[in-house]
Amino acid sequence: MSELAERFETHDPGEKQVAEKIRCDACPVMCYIADGRTGACDRYGNVGGRIVRMDPLTILDHAAETGLAMVPFVAGGEAWDGELVNTGRRFVTAIGAGTTYPDYKPAPFIVSQEVEGVDLVTVVTEGIFSYCGVKVKIDTDRHIGPETAVVRSQGEAIGHVTTGEYGSQMLSLGGVHHLTGGSKSEGRATCDALLNLCNRKPVELSIDGGATVIVEAGKPPVIDGKIEHRMRVGCGSATIGMFATQWRGLVDEVVVVDDHITGVVSEHQAGKVLGWQDTGIKIIGRRSTPGRYFKVSEPGLGWGGTSISDPLSILGEWNAKKGARPGLSLLMVSTTGEQFAYYELDDELRPVQKPFPERLQKSVGLIEDNCEPALCTVLFIGGAGGSLRAGVTENPVNLTRSVQGLTTYVTVGGAPVYVWPGGGITLMVDVTRVPEGAFGYVPTPALVAPIEFTLRRDDYIRLGGYEAEIRSVEDIVAKGGEYLNPRRGTGAAAGNPWPPLAQLHRANGAR
Repeated sequence: MSELAERFETHDPGEKQVAEKIRCDACPVMCYIADGRTGACDRYGNVGGRIVRMDPLTILDHAAETGLAMVPFVAGGEAWDGELVNTGRRFVTAIGAGTTYPDYKPAPFIVSQEVEGVDLVTVVTEGIFSYCGVKVKIDTDRHIGPETAVVRSQGEAIGHVTTGEYGSQMLSLGGVHHLTGGSKSEGRATCDALLNLCNRKPVELSIDGGATVIVEAGKPPVIDGKIEHRMRVGCGSATIGMFATQWRGLVDEVVVVDDHITGVVSEHQAGKVLGWQDTGIKIIGRRSTPGRYFKVSEPGLGWGGTSISDPLSILGEWNAKKGARPGLSLLMVSTTGEQFAYYELDDELRPVQKPFPERLQKSVGLIEDNCEPALCTVLFIGGAGGSLRAGVTENPVNLTRSVQGLTTYVTVGGAPVYVWPGGGITLMVDVTRVPEGAFGYVPTPALVAPIEFTLRRDDYIRLGGYEAEIRSVEDIVAKGGEYLNPRRGTGAAAGNPWPPLAQLHRANGAR
């Protein structure tokens, strides 16, 4: 049983209150917590009879953007003197901020900040996401499982395989039906896997009828115990098009083996344009267009994402009437350049493997050089519903319209997000752009993610925001909030824009 599952098991939300315990209302579980202990989520604890958010409020320093040295600060119980971090590019994130739950109160922090003469407001809260999941992109040609196959963690169904993309396999994990619509063990396993994936930890997944995969954001996938090193350069046809000139005059025929589109240079239009002679080759597969073949093999862990270990198995009889002759040379290579072999036809027009010639080494190396490193990408996706919006404005639909109209800029832990078109606020964020450890959970089960909404102060007031709750960054650093936790400064992730400036530029462009 995982550590998270153990906490689910040991916590009893129906436990009666006793004198030395106090109730935490930061999520629907409403733990009773003894002094010196934390609740089931480990995010809130009883410190001297007060509910305290145990992690510090994180304030990002974007000094690196201006070339200034970043000076970390600690404000746990100490007054901030205004000098330690004063670059003018600070951003109060929702990491460690606390939540609006049970939805009757404003967000924990509503921050005012002037940027280029414009007063901007950032509304900061940790959202409880029952409607959430992750989309996982696994860079590999290996067959990990058929589309719609169930993906499991700890033996429980937590998602499914979706489509194969260009050099990648895609998974859809989580969602409300796995979190709350199945058994308790399914919900716990789903929550555990999502939490670890979002916090950039490795998770082992098994796919029904397919492979076992270890996924970790920003790291190469491990498929059936083998680390992937590179993506394919393209399909077999694309590889022919890119490198046909590299092979002209060096070899008589080239076959690029691929699970999706196997390419044959002598038949391919690129070869024809370059004056390639017919070779009488025959490919066992479904011919699409000249030089392009589908389904030469079942998908698998072999050459080019096929199930084959011997590339000659996709060849039929060579035809002397169409150009086959003894001594004809043949290069067979995969779309990553990891597998390659050289053959010459004997007197019976049968390909015989020969030592790989030096003249072709450069072309195979060029395929490898053009392959990008194989990585796992994890995108958190969540729907920001009523509780989030109610903490921003008394009329929640106004926030939705403001986000959709680009008046409000949304971030997760200071990282930019993609907001889906259509109704609601459905967002996605690359977890590697979010500060480490930013995601939490509650045992309902659901994930907890930081979310920030930045907009002009006048726009905020117009949408019905809580004007009386607006505070300065300096006041928040010095005094904190209702959950009494310390503040900590940390450098912003490289490449993430300073959200107030990003919103100002976007708003100016839209006006």
